[in-house]
Amino acid sequence: MAFEYAIALTGGIATGKSSVASLLGLNGMRVIDADKISHEILDASSGWVRDNFGDEFLDGNRVNRAKLGTLIFSDTQAKEKLESFLHPKIRAEIEQRSIKQDSFKFPYLIDIPLFFEKSGYDIKKSVVVYTPPEIQLERFMKRNGYSREESIRRIESQMPIEEKKVKATWVIDNSKDLKHLQEECEEFVETIKTEYAK
Repeated sequence: MAFEYAIALTGGIATGKSSVASLLGLNGMRVIDADKISHEILDASSGWVRDNFGDEFLDGNRVNRAKLGTLIFSDTQAKEKLESFLHPKIRAEIEQRSIKQDSFKFPYLIDIPLFFEKSGYDIKKSVVVYTPPEIQLERFMKRNGYSREESIRRIESQMPIEEKKVKATWVIDNSKDLKHLQEECEEFVETIKTEYAK
């Protein structure tokens, strides 16, 4: 059975989820990365992207994700089309990897950006990487170079981070510096080990 020992790792755009996934990995936790899986599947589906969206969304055989992202965030139909193609494939791959991880009988993380939005996974526990909304916006603009308006639009395409924080089993606070984030991650790993040792 898939997802028996799974913990969903989620957050919002630019809340630092990738950094947390890396730090938790360094602290010995196993992580299945849904984003990475979606990139692999998208690149393997470049022919489908060409047929459905056009040549301009490809660089050679690879999908130009930035270009495709701009289209997806501004066109609901295109977004739905891409998601209905990708999501079943991503889910099947995550499920397969999850069954393998469950065989170790110890908690592991599945990094799912839209865990609360899509809620199609039978995962009981979750940890949210939290950053206050104003810091989230600032970090996103700095990281991606988008205008304030475009950044707000992309952030608002997801459930507000404050809501995710309330829904989470655990929260990792990423509102300060890297040292603080490392401490938060170490603390979380200890919590999991203690809970599991019961």
